[in-house]
Amino acid sequence: MLAITGYADRWSVRQGGDIKFMIAVKGGGRYSARIARVICGDPNPKGPGYREIPVRWDLEGQHDGIEQTIAKGSWVDIPALALPGGPVGFAVTIWPTLLAAGKQAVLNWAGVGGSLTLGIGERGAFARLATSAGMIEVETGIALTERAWHDIACLFDPATGVLSIAQAPRKIRLDHDERATKSSGVPRTALAGAGAAAIAAEREGQRVVHHFNGKIERPRITNGGTGLDGLIAAQGSGAAAPSIVEWDFSIGIPTDIATDIGPAKAHGICINLPTRAMTGSRWTGGVTHRWTEEPKLWGAIHFHDDDIGDSGWQPSLAFTVPEDWQSGAYALHLEKDGARDNIVFYVRARVPGSQARVAFLAPTFSYTVYSQYQKRGRQALITERSLAWGALAQAPDGHPEYGVSPYNFHSDGSGVVMSTMRRPLIDKRVNQIHLVDPSDDGSGLYWISADSAITDLLTRKGIDFEVITDHDVHAEGVDLLSKYSVVLTGQHPEYHTHETLDALSAYLGSGGRFMYLGGNGFYWKVVPHATGTWAFELRRAEGGIRLWETLPGESYHAFDGSYGGLWRRLGRPPQALVGVGFSTQGEYKGFPYTFLDGILDPRVAFMREGIEDLARPGHKLGERGFMGGGAAGHELDRADTRLGTPHHAIIIGRAVLDDPTYQPVNEERYDHTWPARREEIIRSDLTFFETGGGGAVFSVGSMNFIGALPVDGYANVAALLVTNIVRRFADSTPFPVPTMAP
Repeated sequence: MLAITGYADRWSVRQGGDIKFMIAVKGGGRYSARIARVICGDPNPKGPGYREIPVRWDLEGQHDGIEQTIAKGSWVDIPALALPGGPVGFAVTIWPTLLAAGKQAVLNWAGVGGSLTLGIGERGAFARLATSAGMIEVETGIALTERAWHDIACLFDPATGVLSIAQAPRKIRLDHDERATKSSGVPRTALAGAGAAAIAAEREGQRVVHHFNGKIERPRITNGGTGLDGLIAAQGSGAAAPSIVEWDFSIGIPTDIATDIGPAKAHGICINLPTRAMTGSRWTGGVTHRWTEEPKLWGAIHFHDDDIGDSGWQPSLAFTVPEDWQSGAYALHLEKDGARDNIVFYVRARVPGSQARVAFLAPTFSYTVYSQYQKRGRQALITERSLAWGALAQAPDGHPEYGVSPYNFHSDGSGVVMSTMRRPLIDKRVNQIHLVDPSDDGSGLYWISADSAITDLLTRKGIDFEVITDHDVHAEGVDLLSKYSVVLTGQHPEYHTHETLDALSAYLGSGGRFMYLGGNGFYWKVVPHATGTWAFELRRAEGGIRLWETLPGESYHAFDGSYGGLWRRLGRPPQALVGVGFSTQGEYKGFPYTFLDGILDPRVAFMREGIEDLARPGHKLGERGFMGGGAAGHELDRADTRLGTPHHAIIIGRAVLDDPTYQPVNEERYDHTWPARREEIIRSDLTFFETGGGGAVFSVGSMNFIGALPVDGYANVAALLVTNIVRRFADSTPFPVPTMAP
């Protein structure tokens, strides 16, 4: 673990609002804390340099820290379950995915008199009985097949002093008979009275251990009256059977509640965001693919030993944001014996639009989804340069204890569906690099540090602005956006909900002005947790640039039942919103744009003010930059009227890339051949168009574009062009409707 780290309870807070920070100090002890408003988060000494303005804060100084850890692994907690005396039978249907992880608990009950666990391991199903007389385990000794359905059951009879275990596959293998039954003598001590149960894990004192990897369906506890054979038979057939408890995971799929349909009504709570709405043992494909149509077929939950939901840390620092703190990006700086970290949060105006009519929209949905993206070797790669630049030398691959992101695989090889902000997001900091830039003077930035180039430009140009976030727009909709004349995005606003896209569309339709200053934006759909936007679910259905794909029957979100995937596939391509959409991706190398004839169109004359001799057809812009060495790079968007780019849009500049690493994105391909000529698809278009109600949109369609802004102290053509556009977009004078050609 890091020597000191933490997280905030929210991404943004209004002036006069409250915010809490959860902080962990390895080994405990005193630590120091201070807060500063961040002007530029880039630590590159050859670039603009890290800049901040300290603020007065009543809690600045030394504090007593405590050690707080993260208990990874998803499971279901049943905190109270009493068992009657006599025989006890456990039965569960499972789809195991990581037998190499060793002994894993599937269903466990623990009380004062002892405990009983039904689980699996590399040698098949096992049952473990622990009483005051000791612990006895019986195992089938026959390995199960991964990613196949099996029924397992155990029966403990204190009257006969026998513990037995059985396993049966749903589909018989011709080369390996997995059916097995074993028994063992045990002490004649009944398990009875008050206790607690766990599904997909095992209680061990105050700890929860032996997490299961895979799907679990229909876990039951019975009085064993049907015998072991009867337990297995009823589990395999799905027939109703008398139970003390029976959890039906097809009920309450959008929630964290595991419903007990048995007489005990011992409902459980899902811990650490296991994945629900997963196909069960009776789903066969074919006609039904949406779980809301027949939930019984989606009665399984997929558990992982590295899932993380809410870390549950105790609040360490809490305060009310002073009214005089200016809207912007802030960092809580933490230090303990030379070790450092910072936690970024945004301060909003108490009354939106009261400080400025320009708003920077921080892409906090994308920050959350990408958080803890473990790329092998990343921390080792950046450490030397980070230390030399005085930056944070930390990356998720060096600290797997904080979990993974939906850009990773779980330990069992399945894709990560859930993301959460209730844990340290150690790669979403300021004064931090993310790669060793391939260009000579490059910074190697993503995310918050990269996006500070936009707010740094606004600050240097004397343009007042406020900061809002995706989370705010999701909650407050177009009413929030309407308080601003112009809204600017960050480098990579990739992930959006229906609510955020609806708000942006309504804003543009009512005359708002929007500047999309990134690439690969408005791309994937996410759905927030039922209790709020602290966690997101992502189903990577059908096409798109993705490291994993959803399995058949699992493309509909559990949280709301809606279909997942690309907004383009869902009928809302980014071209229809901002004029351009994802077209090509390549290495983190940047190239210049060339102005086209469109720059001379009278409709965009405001863009050329003061740079008339430079902003001319054939002239370059963005030929240098602190992200990859140029403005057009990494992930690029292009205009396409077939996908919604307005026919009256003007392309003022274009970059066509010859670099062989740049290839068409998946959704552009129709077969194994290239979908078009290189210049038609491996490009980025600087695009402008007017909207109804006097509004307008300007889009750059490149992730590296904002890295060109700080060159020459923000006095280069790209920066001056953007400055001109911001000033005109902030002007309330309506943009006239373009004259239609006869």
